[in-house]
Amino acid sequence: MSEKASHTSTDIEKHHVDSSSLASDSSPVRTTAEDPALKKTWRKVDMYILPVVAMFYLLSFLDRTNLGNARIAGLQKDLKMTNRQYSIALTVTYVPYIVAELPSNLLLKTFKVFELILVPPGVVKTYHGLLICRFFLGLLEGTYLTQIPSNNVDVSKGGVFPGLVLYLSFWYPRRQLQWRISGFFSTASISGAFSGLLAYGIINMHGVGNRPGWAWIFILEGLFTFLFGLCSFVLLPRSPAHARFLNEKEKEYIATQLKETGATGDDSDDKFSWREVGRAFMLPQVWMIAVIFFFDGAILYGLAYFTPSIVQGLGYTAARAQLFSVPPFAAAFVVTMISAFVSDRYGCRGLVSMFCGLLCLIGFVMFLVSHSIHVKYASLFFTISGAYCGAPSLSTWGANNTAPHTRRATAIAIGFIMTNSGGILVTWLLGVLSPAPLYRKATITLLIFSVLMIVFTAFNMFYLWTQNKKKAAIRATTARSDEKPGLGDQSAWYIYSL
Repeated sequence: MSEKASHTSTDIEKHHVDSSSLASDSSPVRTTAEDPALKKTWRKVDMYILPVVAMFYLLSFLDRTNLGNARIAGLQKDLKMTNRQYSIALTVTYVPYIVAELPSNLLLKTFKVFELILVPPGVVKTYHGLLICRFFLGLLEGTYLTQIPSNNVDVSKGGVFPGLVLYLSFWYPRRQLQWRISGFFSTASISGAFSGLLAYGIINMHGVGNRPGWAWIFILEGLFTFLFGLCSFVLLPRSPAHARFLNEKEKEYIATQLKETGATGDDSDDKFSWREVGRAFMLPQVWMIAVIFFFDGAILYGLAYFTPSIVQGLGYTAARAQLFSVPPFAAAFVVTMISAFVSDRYGCRGLVSMFCGLLCLIGFVMFLVSHSIHVKYASLFFTISGAYCGAPSLSTWGANNTAPHTRRATAIAIGFIMTNSGGILVTWLLGVLSPAPLYRKATITLLIFSVLMIVFTAFNMFYLWTQNKKKAAIRATTARSDEKPGLGDQSAWYIYSL
């Protein structure tokens, strides 16, 4: 193959995701969108993989956040918990999750194990029993692992959300990733709506089996998660190469597309390396996105855990608060999917992230300055939509701009350590330091976080833009064959997504 042809085939970075295409004008390129046969391959992957991944995350998020529904259903009162103790119960989930994030590949190599301890919160009768259950929920979710062979090299990954992001990055090219990540992450907003509806119905089981209604929330939702987890061993293939629903030609096509777009590299590039772990910690774009993750995580988890309490504080009964927490999360699902389509179609990861921060900013200003309960309730549509559409955009942006595999996996882990660190902060901010129903201190803090999300997103976009300019200058004067191998995303032929 000539150097020009090699240059073309390797650098068919998505025309819309990158600022420019490196494909040669004289070499016609037929993209996935133009070829019905290839388009069918991605539809097959969508049909077999996305529903399972989406259900995983829906159940995971549902089981982590249903404590908020149980709280207004009587859990805090029955266990005689103060607001401070409620915040501690939330915090003990985050701590082991964060600690286990990076070293989880050294501990477990099972697919899905945390469901085993999701039912016990429904049978606890003391505050200390609840703490123990929440601790092990965070620990075992943090060490959720699956083996994903990258070019026949087994690689483990930890944490449900970062693990699933990494899993999808080995199925889809960079240009097609955010829509898929948003597809499964949007189930988090669905879980917020679904959790309210479920809780509204389940609390009517109060007294069944001599258990309170809030206990049945944990029991029924945890039982379903456990059963689905057992099915996961059969439902999800380890990689495209192990997918029985793909023929050999389709497997080869996916592998080729992943290599051409930089999603995967050569065997030597994708092997585990402590050196690549260290390099991930040295990348400016990793830390800028990690900071944005912290701000978005604080907003997202604050709303995930406290929306039922916020709605109840507007004057609704506990039962009606469960129902009225549904519409804002349903709206977030729609906004998340639309923003994902725009981001993938036009390659504007940063602009979509800024838009999400702007939605949060508008919502917190409304909640802060208005005295109308209707306006305060309407503000939740903005804040929840902004927080929930921001996470998949940031996840895709980070995954798009780091390579090879080990560097990308580490960068994703760093981002979600920061996300959960933001969750710890907001747990105390909303649970203890900012009295209901106004939550004034928390609202002001999260408003500032919304502004900082926009600012740091702009910084990251500018940094990546300057790096792309430097890479373009190198490509203009250097042949690719002269470049040192193994540079990953720092290669002059790896165009950063803006």
